[in-house]
Amino acid sequence: MSDIVIPKNYKSQLNLYETQVAIKTVKDFFQGLLAERLHLLRVSAPLFVDPTSGLNDNLNGVERPVNFHIAAQGDREAEIVQSLAKWKRYALQKYGFKPGEGLYTDMSAIRQDETTDNIHSIYVDQWDWEKIITRDERNLETLKETVRTVYKVLRKTEKYMSIHYDYIEEILPHDIFFVTTSELEEMFPDYSPKEREYYIAKAKGAVCIMQIGETLENGKPHDGRAPDYDDWSLNADIVVYYPVLDIALELSSMGIRVDKKALLDQLQKAGCPERAELPYHKAVINGELPLTIGGGIGQSRICMFFLRKAHIGEVQCSLWSDEVMETAKENGLQLL
Repeated sequence: MSDIVIPKNYKSQLNLYETQVAIKTVKDFFQGLLAERLHLLRVSAPLFVDPTSGLNDNLNGVERPVNFHIAAQGDREAEIVQSLAKWKRYALQKYGFKPGEGLYTDMSAIRQDETTDNIHSIYVDQWDWEKIITRDERNLETLKETVRTVYKVLRKTEKYMSIHYDYIEEILPHDIFFVTTSELEEMFPDYSPKEREYYIAKAKGAVCIMQIGETLENGKPHDGRAPDYDDWSLNADIVVYYPVLDIALELSSMGIRVDKKALLDQLQKAGCPERAELPYHKAVINGELPLTIGGGIGQSRICMFFLRKAHIGEVQCSLWSDEVMETAKENGLQLL
């Protein structure tokens, strides 16, 4: 399903060439500052993985990974990654990282079942990052402090872009507001999870929504979360209010990763205990992988936000339906 919304009186302030320059400006500044503040080293990452390894991200459990077969390896099957949430823990161990050190990488993925609209595309590009923590750091305060650090980098980037481009005004508040999914349910019991995110984001400007994946009082989770990477009690999304589209816009998802106890508990709750036999899951259960915190930050999402674009297709190359392309053209919206 594809959809597109054209905001009233919207007009991009940059032409196609200027947009490409601005995209590079955003990305260079943001990733450099993020790496500095979180002590991250840039590494190379896979585009595809062996489906039997358990390394691919199952997301909400219903998305179909894109697969293909390798002729030179006996027609062996491979899957395009949906994210690198699990692979990063292996990499930290393999490359010899120590507690307090981490990595980040450019992650590119194809999500063929993604709904496409102004902020969603079948092409996903994000900075995936991960760092090692100690057992004592595996707590809520570590999560919150990391969220504050990422948020400060977002604010610094907005300030930097506002200096370079006169039309960009600073709209992010000084502090980010923390709230759990159960607290949101109490605040807005008669609204859907997405409506709750919208109302709290519009009221606060920037919010950190925590504890995603657990069942709430109404018997449903706030949102789906794979049971085998984030600890559902120690994860979070950074969501901001985006006035160009009048929406709540998620810029980053992160969390402290599962240990043995959290993994086994969440696999049981998700109804897939058999995953415990996969290589990645065995490595977590046997304590062979480091304890970590990590996340993903949408590259096109932050470019869209900081450049005040109305459609993600204005800052990334993807495929859109004929109807979307025609509507965009009629309204002067330039998709890359």
